[in-house]
Amino acid sequence: MLSSFGFFPLGRTRRSVIPGFRLSLGLTLTYLALIVLLPICALLLKSADVGFARYIAIITSPRTLASFQVTFATAAAATLFNAVYGLALAWVLVRYDFPGKRLLDALVDVPFALPTAVAGLALTTLFAKNGWFGAPLAQWGIQVAYAPAGIACAMAFTSIPFVVRTVQPVLEDLEPELEEAAATLGATDARIFRSVIFPALFPAFLAGASLAFARSLGEFGAVVFIAGNQPFRTEIVALLAYIRLEEYDYAAAAAIAVTLLAVAFVMLLVVNIIQAWHQRHTVGED
Repeated sequence: MLSSFGFFPLGRTRRSVIPGFRLSLGLTLTYLALIVLLPICALLLKSADVGFARYIAIITSPRTLASFQVTFATAAAATLFNAVYGLALAWVLVRYDFPGKRLLDALVDVPFALPTAVAGLALTTLFAKNGWFGAPLAQWGIQVAYAPAGIACAMAFTSIPFVVRTVQPVLEDLEPELEEAAATLGATDARIFRSVIFPALFPAFLAGASLAFARSLGEFGAVVFIAGNQPFRTEIVALLAYIRLEEYDYAAAAAIAVTLLAVAFVMLLVVNIIQAWHQRHTVGED
């Protein structure tokens, strides 16, 4: 007996074009172990040699605390900018047709294709005191290059695609009937966005923002050129870990890296919990 589509017998699983479950799972786990878990385990083992007392001393040193403060503050500023601008850009790309739309859509992925060091050099040239953007800003007393603002700018540039590319497909799949029904009930555009559109976008929006924040925390190539790398002012955590490696202080570098890794992991875990709660809450309301 054929199925309703007339192609596959009922009660028989459709044949997959990829290898079987065991082989696929084995290859996936092997790749995960070699590419992800093995380096992380080596980092954890190296940091374990430090000892708890020295680990606390390394992490709580004034220079380390200052670098963490600079990194988190600038990453938060970059993520806030990307959250607003990325959502607006995804909205424009999905809801409007205009000349050059495909070019703008392609430009969103440029930070992924462009080497981060090249991005850092380009941003430094633009925002230097004699640069195209830096010269007018300098007249207003605003310094971007070799300042925390430059770090946030570089982080925002390299992480903006995460917000756009996570929100864009969800926005494309939204059913217009929901918005039309809300409009017929007298809801304003702001109310429709707040009560209908944004709740559907929230999981993807939160995921994109969290990925952008995690990328900003670990950004190095784009930041190192525009930051100026001044201890206690524009020195980020990734650069401090690199400096410790150049000083052959592998234990300190591992301790700093593990702390940053733990913060990023906890943040992503919390985001996943919030997404799961939001999904259960949404299903419960439906």
